[in-house]
Amino acid sequence: MALWDSRFKKSLSETALNFSSSINIDGKFFNEDIDGSKAHVKMLMKQKIILVSEGKSILKALEEIRKEISSGKLKLDWRKEDIHSLIEERLVEKIGETGKKLHTTRSRNDQVALDERLYMRKEIAQLIKLSQTLQRTLLKKAEQHKDTIVPGYTHLQRAQPILFAHHLLAYVSMLDRDVERLNDCMKRVNKSPLGAAALAGTTLPINRNYTAKLLGMNGVVENSLDAVGSRDVMIELISICSIVMMNLSRLSEELVLWSSQEFSFAAFDDSFSTGSSLMPQKKNPDIAELIRGKVGRVYGSLFGLLTVMKALPLAYNRDMQEDKVHLFEAVDTTKDCLHLSSELLKHTLFNKNRFEKELDGDLLLSTDLVDYLVRKKTPFRKAHNIVGKIVSVCADQNKKLNQLSVAEYKKISPKFENDIFKLLTARASVQNKKSLGSTSQKEVEKQIRFWNKKLN
Repeated sequence: MALWDSRFKKSLSETALNFSSSINIDGKFFNEDIDGSKAHVKMLMKQKIILVSEGKSILKALEEIRKEISSGKLKLDWRKEDIHSLIEERLVEKIGETGKKLHTTRSRNDQVALDERLYMRKEIAQLIKLSQTLQRTLLKKAEQHKDTIVPGYTHLQRAQPILFAHHLLAYVSMLDRDVERLNDCMKRVNKSPLGAAALAGTTLPINRNYTAKLLGMNGVVENSLDAVGSRDVMIELISICSIVMMNLSRLSEELVLWSSQEFSFAAFDDSFSTGSSLMPQKKNPDIAELIRGKVGRVYGSLFGLLTVMKALPLAYNRDMQEDKVHLFEAVDTTKDCLHLSSELLKHTLFNKNRFEKELDGDLLLSTDLVDYLVRKKTPFRKAHNIVGKIVSVCADQNKKLNQLSVAEYKKISPKFENDIFKLLTARASVQNKKSLGSTSQKEVEKQIRFWNKKLN
């Protein structure tokens, strides 16, 4: 018998029940559902809505049911409609009429809203932990490569030389903002909707703040309609997961590029690569590609839930049952990808000597020439124009910047002297950077110290 069918003359058809049953999804909440029910029962006891003896009997049976579900003894039967119904029906089987008092002053509407928030709270903590693990992995790689020079890119064209550590630390910074977003989201997630009942509250003397305190929550969702009829905090969490996945996708894209023969910079461990069924020479960056691909799942979850919620009147509507599919997909995928990104990086080797010699005298040092002229009081725009002409000469003659003579430089601007050649190495370009947060050795080491202090 369903929890709601007392006024109905017919039971829900098996086809309709199968279609509407959610226990295969919300069964994942059984621990959260029992935790919420226990807090609810303790509140009912405190408020003298049920007898202490009744409450103790319910609490004992709920823990027994938790063990039954955990061990597989109690199966998640789709005919029970949802996890709330399964647990309550099993409770009544175990302790009789007293079990029917569990649901006093409560609706499945505020019950599921609570379960979701308890679940999100737990998962946010895991997402933060995994994000920080990846940050530490990136930081360790940065420490190993604080002397490694690589080209920095804009538009995927060589722009200026940078330290590889500086590049890796950019991802540490991105992930730190993700962690900040997760911590901020936690403030809104960790509010209790329990006590809102179906939508309007209850006539019985419940204590919502006491229940919230028992659950370790920072207060309650004040408006009862909002408490059961909104899923914006879930949307917020999935949107954060989408941002995390975007960052991981960008990192994965770079790892794929760096592992190509054209770059020859990154070498994946065999344990994180696959081969080709046809071409025996292939070593494919499948894990990085899959992480890059799985971002679509999380984006899909975000738009899926936004679409579910976009036109729902207050308060609860059965459409909202679909929210959990999107939540689980987004959170589980993001956790997996954070973990795999960290493991992949740990086992990836980067060629320290790949670029520096090649970059000495390269046209990507052109900006250093512009700065040279600016230091000699040439207006920036004019200096930019002068160096553009130098670049044109080099391109026409297929020469590097350090292959032109001083006379050739002076022909374009008399302000050039022999001292320009000491600027035309990749290492000099990097070391001469002075601005806060730049790629110079000094600034990179400062960043490394900062992140070590924050993360370790």
